[in-house]
Amino acid sequence: METYTYLDLKSLEEKNNFYKKLLFQSPDLIFQFTLTKEGAIFFPFLSKSVITHFDLTPEEKNKPAFEILKSKIIPEDFTLFMLTIYQAKKEMKSWEHEFRAILPIRGLRWYKGVATIESEENGDVNFFGKITDITVYKEQELRLKLSEERYLFALEASSEGIWDLDVSTKKVFYSSQSMKMLGFDAEDTIDHIDKWDDRVHPDDKEKYLKDIQLHIDNKTPYYENAQRVLTKSNEYKWILSRGKIIERDEKNKPLRIIGTHTDISIQKEKEVNLIKTLQIVEEQNSRLLNFAHIVSHNLRSHSGNIEMLLNIIEEEQGEEFMSESYTYLRSSSKALSQTIDHLKELVEIQTELIHKKENLNLNEFLAKTLDILADEISKNKVIINNSISENETLTYNPAYLESILLNFTTNAIRYSHPDRTPIISYSISTDNTQKVLNISDNGLGINLEKYGKKLFGMYKTFHKHRDSRGIGLFITKNQIEAMGGSVQVSSEVGVGTTFKIYFNE
Repeated sequence: METYTYLDLKSLEEKNNFYKKLLFQSPDLIFQFTLTKEGAIFFPFLSKSVITHFDLTPEEKNKPAFEILKSKIIPEDFTLFMLTIYQAKKEMKSWEHEFRAILPIRGLRWYKGVATIESEENGDVNFFGKITDITVYKEQELRLKLSEERYLFALEASSEGIWDLDVSTKKVFYSSQSMKMLGFDAEDTIDHIDKWDDRVHPDDKEKYLKDIQLHIDNKTPYYENAQRVLTKSNEYKWILSRGKIIERDEKNKPLRIIGTHTDISIQKEKEVNLIKTLQIVEEQNSRLLNFAHIVSHNLRSHSGNIEMLLNIIEEEQGEEFMSESYTYLRSSSKALSQTIDHLKELVEIQTELIHKKENLNLNEFLAKTLDILADEISKNKVIINNSISENETLTYNPAYLESILLNFTTNAIRYSHPDRTPIISYSISTDNTQKVLNISDNGLGINLEKYGKKLFGMYKTFHKHRDSRGIGLFITKNQIEAMGGSVQVSSEVGVGTTFKIYFNE
């Protein structure tokens, strides 16, 4: 057991010497001052350390202690210094106060004074205490404050949010910037990780939880995941979340994870738009490449026929043969011209980045189409059923709309059933927000199981007809898709066909 030896100071002189040694060893300024009932202050005792504490000159040493303090303490601090003393006397509580002094040698210094209070019978109050130089601590405190302020400023300037997760309790701190990303105010709280998890989009949640678990299991050096998070206004925002475990227990289990949040909604929107653009370009390039192969083959075929005929003409004589050869030559030339026209038309569709749009009356364009085909309609005794409203309009390219109506109507007439009167019906319906033009006939029909994948291919025909070229549906489909729409077909052999044109206005 520890034992203590108590100093036995027998004489008053011994006691005084002992206390003097203690005072000299103390770096603090030891004092006693009295606050009289009239409010006057005087110092019965003040240790000699006052000289070093306040850089006193030989002349200042002889001045009253109260005058020394008043001359050294910053004026605004001295006023508060005195107020705290009077308040301590009034309440008879211990005194504690921090203040600043300007010194000739050491400059600005911070001090802390503490004292106990005792009252006397005459109403005077005695303060027994010390004054300590706390400049070093104040400077450290200031540096820490400045560092924190710079850190917070940097966070705000970077637009990044901060999160800090206690893994064991699942309690989490989100900075104001993180909360602001989701549209929350200062009074709103998300203090549990489950509250954030519940806001993650269902399609993103599985990967989000998997990525953070991989880091917890120490399989990745850090956690990173982009997720859609539901905002206060019930809209989703893309948030890039990054984090790292900074503390583990003795069993290597994570205790704390800190990380950042970054709003990447704009980047994601640009990414989606870029992907869509690339898909469109890829589809267009694919169609153009396919078309180029076909046209290249046909051009070679036409040019070969013309070259062969020219060689024969050079070798053969006779008026009859020449006349027949010229007929074949003219036919090959005409076919070549058609192929070139088809190529030109398709290239124009694919390369026109901005397609002219106008507000068009659908019935007016249909009437124009039927006028163009009036002879064919009359000759084939075609019955036209039009249930489209007179005021039905489309925002569309006029040349494309005319071509679409003309091609589908021509095909309906061309491939009518020989055993019955042809009937062509036109109607408008809606599918969600899209307008749908329905063009139906009671013609030969198409075997979709056999020809469905080839239906809109170039130079593909499915019925024998002298005017069939297999280019109309191919070009029409390209025109529809160039305007952002689509086309669907339903058909039954011997019954008829319906084309549905979806418009994206």
